Amino acid sequence: MADINFSLLHRYLVRFHPKQIPHAFTDVLILGGGIAGLSAALEVPAPLQATVITKDALVQSNSVYAQGGIAGVLDPLDEIANHIADTITAGKGMCDPDVVEMVIREAPERIRQLIKLGTQFDLEDGELALTREGGHSHRRIAHALGDATGKEIMRAMIAEVNQSERIQCWPETFTIDLLTYEGVCRGALVWNPHHGKTFVWAKQTILATGGAGCLFRETTNPQIATADGHAIAARAGAEMRDMEFMQFHPTVLYIAGSSRHLISEAVRGEGAYLRDATGHRFMADYDDRLELAPRDVVSQAITLQMKKTKHPNVFLDLTHLPPELIKERFPHIGDVCAEFGLNIAHDLIPVRPGAHYMVGGVTVDRDARTTLPGLWAAGEVTSTGLHGANRLASNSLLEGVVYGRLAGHGAAAEAAEIPDQYRALPLESDWPTVSVDDTDQLDLKDLRNSLTSEMWRKVGIQRDDSDLNEAGQNVEFWNRYVASREFASPEGWELQNMMLAAKLMIAAARQRTESRGVHFRHDYPDTDPAQARHITMVSKRTDG
Repeated sequence: MADINFSLLHRYLVRFHPKQIPHAFTDVLILGGGIAGLSAALEVPAPLQATVITKDALVQSNSVYAQGGIAGVLDPLDEIANHIADTITAGKGMCDPDVVEMVIREAPERIRQLIKLGTQFDLEDGELALTREGGHSHRRIAHALGDATGKEIMRAMIAEVNQSERIQCWPETFTIDLLTYEGVCRGALVWNPHHGKTFVWAKQTILATGGAGCLFRETTNPQIATADGHAIAARAGAEMRDMEFMQFHPTVLYIAGSSRHLISEAVRGEGAYLRDATGHRFMADYDDRLELAPRDVVSQAITLQMKKTKHPNVFLDLTHLPPELIKERFPHIGDVCAEFGLNIAHDLIPVRPGAHYMVGGVTVDRDARTTLPGLWAAGEVTSTGLHGANRLASNSLLEGVVYGRLAGHGAAAEAAEIPDQYRALPLESDWPTVSVDDTDQLDLKDLRNSLTSEMWRKVGIQRDDSDLNEAGQNVEFWNRYVASREFASPEGWELQNMMLAAKLMIAAARQRTESRGVHFRHDYPDTDPAQARHITMVSKRTDG
């Protein structure tokens, strides 16, 4: 195991005084309202109260945008052992076999539970319609609304949460920092545009804030995926792990003027071809599994093919598939492409890779505990050991459900043992008493664009030490004057979180001197068996 210690200029992003800020109290505080956060909330039994804090509306999360589906062994011709083997193969020597087996064995029951909640998965002859995606040896992906699985699952979960008297939701509320006292997580400092800052004290806290795709210029993620959870956990002293592993989705719609829409893995699962600018179906040049190779392989192949052809994208070809299948399976993708004059049954779809899923994150054990007492975590903000060095397609919603449930159950059990104490703790921020807020001197949008462009060019799909070193120097320079300022709104806090997460990612990527899974280095193109280990990171600063 390789360890990296990193320093912080400030433990908290803002100044505060407990006597000058409102206080709220709850049993279990859940930061994030995606599939992991809501799965956790639904596990908190009465008479305990759960409070869910969401940065945007409940309907905005990476979970909502998940197209392909959720993986599980539901076909009699498939076996649990197959799904386990596929997951471990994709993880390139970094998966925790015990975690993989636990999650995969739970998958069928968790999918059935989602159906009981009201999720309407697509059916075929009265049974679940299952598809196959890259890296899977069998058809085991349950999907909904054709290509809008996350949206349908979240619809059902949100409806269930809204009916619960024990769950309170605070939408459009930004989590500034976790509150720690005597080495224990005690809740969070949050901000709402209508009420300002609030201390939310909790017996137990669950982090489920999602991903970090917005660190990169090209991403499938919504604009809220700014690595907030990774940053607040790091500042609080929780162990971070494998921060170098960012998964790039191979196929992201690439049209001038369009936002970078995900083109689901399921498109290739149903038989679509990848062609370059000359029309050549090139995946046979890179892998025997062709378009159904794992994501890391396909992303690398596309990147190399774009270089060979000197073209900014490749193309997905569905024209040989039955039009009725395309219309039934990919209505959302068809509608998006139609806005730009493309009929996906007849036209090629221009695509290129984009940042998609953060594999690394907060270290958690098999019960979803972090290394910080009082803090649990689930979903994309975590490093569980399920994905290893490369996530297998459609295992992410599954992980969110399984670990969300574990976190909710564990946090609730511990909260039930703690008596109610409606009092604030004597916390102090480490900021000077005189305000240093001079944010008017900074163009935050320009800084964010500079950061995401630098990360895309030098810390993206292909890396080397020279690029990583230069990116590290630039991010450190920007962070020097960004971290020293106190901001008063999410725009500034997001930028500070992104800067910290970028620093951690670059440091870990420099330390891993090999190519493995989603981490590819020009200067170390081979996989080194001796480096099949985690890179962990912990902040030097603590509050005692």
